[in-house]
Amino acid sequence: MIDAVIIISFILAGLGIGYYGVELLPSSTLDQVTSQDGLRSVTAGFSALIGGAMGLFAQTYYRRIESQVRQMPVDVLLTRSVGLIVGLLVANLMLAPIFLLPIPHEFAFIKPLAAVLGSIMFAVSGVSLADSHGRAFLRLINPHSIETMLLAEGTLKPATTKILDTSCIIDGRLEELLSTGFIEGQILVPQFVLQELQMVADAANDQKRVRGRRGLDILNRIKESFPDRIAIHPADYDEIHTVDAKLVHLAQEINATLLTNDYNLNKVASLQKVPVLNINDLAQAIRPAYLPGDNIDLKIIKQGREPQQGVGYLDDGTMVVVEDAGNQIGIELRVVVTGALQTSAGRMIFARPHASAIA
Repeated sequence: MIDAVIIISFILAGLGIGYYGVELLPSSTLDQVTSQDGLRSVTAGFSALIGGAMGLFAQTYYRRIESQVRQMPVDVLLTRSVGLIVGLLVANLMLAPIFLLPIPHEFAFIKPLAAVLGSIMFAVSGVSLADSHGRAFLRLINPHSIETMLLAEGTLKPATTKILDTSCIIDGRLEELLSTGFIEGQILVPQFVLQELQMVADAANDQKRVRGRRGLDILNRIKESFPDRIAIHPADYDEIHTVDAKLVHLAQEINATLLTNDYNLNKVASLQKVPVLNINDLAQAIRPAYLPGDNIDLKIIKQGREPQQGVGYLDDGTMVVVEDAGNQIGIELRVVVTGALQTSAGRMIFARPHASAIA
């Protein structure tokens, strides 16, 4: 019904513009026309066709905007609406003097043109300011709440929306992070990320197909476990061709934080001032730090480069090289840390068997 109303409205507007627009033609031109009624019919029909085409175009974008508005958080929708209304009010106040100016009949089009352009400019400015200062506006609505006072003082920082990328979903660690409660706020999965995940799951390569299906299974489990926090965002950008660029653009558009473990995406987003939470950085930060003299219970897995060396691994994958343990393969023993080395491939710990293990 709304689609038909939009198209018919544009057709009627085209008819009106074509029919009455003839009066704006110069008198010298009208004098050369044998039948003004015929000219009105031609211009009205041509304008109606243009109006119908524009109506179809407007109807398509209306559907896209409607879909985005339905998925938009309530606070963003409220602040943008207020910003739009304020912008239009300011436009009317600023443009009112223009309509009082004596303008010759030949330039009468300047007034409606200034009204349209000015209204668009102030409306966009109002929405932009609402995106920047919307939270401050919402705090004014209820200035006496404890949360509001903490936000105003800067003691409490508002939770931001997180946007997931494909690698973060396939990784699998997000499910445990959400269970622990360390990640707060709304979690968005863009539609184009879901499409990329489906493409990976349908890939001809066996390894890619397994990873893609694992990601879909993880996403379904997270959706079931946290239905109020996980949402599919319908946004897409046809003019942007790569998923990483779409993720950065969406994060900038809604002031969100990217949640990823992709090194290149992390760097690109950081260069464009987009906040990033990298799961790999988190895992590196919480990895236990062993100092010389610390004891570790370790199972020797294999022999090291030297015959007298044994190699074991911690739970997080850190390699431990143990001196004088080359003949202890398959045995779990207590070792004493003697040092550590950070390399481009990761961290390596050096140790020797504890006195009790030697005895």
